[in-house]
Amino acid sequence: VILATLTFATAARADEALVAVAANFAGAAQVIAEGFTRDTGHSVVLTTGSTGKLYAQITQGAPFAMLLSADAATPERLEADGAAAAGSRFTYAVGRLALYSGDAGRSLADPKASLSDPSVRYIAIANPDLAPYGVAAREALQSLGLWDAVQAKIVMGQNVGQTFSLVQSGAAQVGFVALSAVAQSGSGTWQEVPQEMFTPIRQQAVILTAGADNAAARAFAAYLRGPTATAIIAAHGYGVGTP
Repeated sequence: VILATLTFATAARADEALVAVAANFAGAAQVIAEGFTRDTGHSVVLTTGSTGKLYAQITQGAPFAMLLSADAATPERLEADGAAAAGSRFTYAVGRLALYSGDAGRSLADPKASLSDPSVRYIAIANPDLAPYGVAAREALQSLGLWDAVQAKIVMGQNVGQTFSLVQSGAAQVGFVALSAVAQSGSGTWQEVPQEMFTPIRQQAVILTAGADNAAARAFAAYLRGPTATAIIAAHGYGVGTP
């Protein structure tokens, strides 16, 4: 009887939260969500997409309880607009950028030479208007002095996940993708882009107005900062802590 009572009490306290997740973090978020449910009894339902599109859905009334953004600017904007719970914003991961090719025989050791190679017909990046990793890719190309020179070769994905698919499929010979994607794929060849070539990608989370009173959202925010989630984040190719 006591066990049944405790089980009922735990179930009664369990809650569910709808969480919007930047496309680059989808894989890690799924693993974290499974551990979160196992460890807390709460659950989260994940919806992924580009940060720009998720922001648009939130401002149009989508009932997300929490946003895991690919940047810091979007959560800051939501907080300033009163669409997020004040003081709930924090950095959960630091994005790392990689130059990637699906061709395991292609050398990327010299990024400038690789991108200028005549065999490179298309260079994939995420759309800078929608995705922070696209902004980072543009900054990297500018740092290399190639942004203007490669304009005719650039193809864009709506998010960095689509960009990875463009390169992995061979539709683009090379591209700038999230290091987390290539770290998990194990295919092709890649070279990490030095941090000094682009503005640090501080990926921030924030509890939204719709989730201010949601126990699962608050618990998930705490879980993301705990040792279990931090280890998963690092294992998926992200930095942890502010660069």
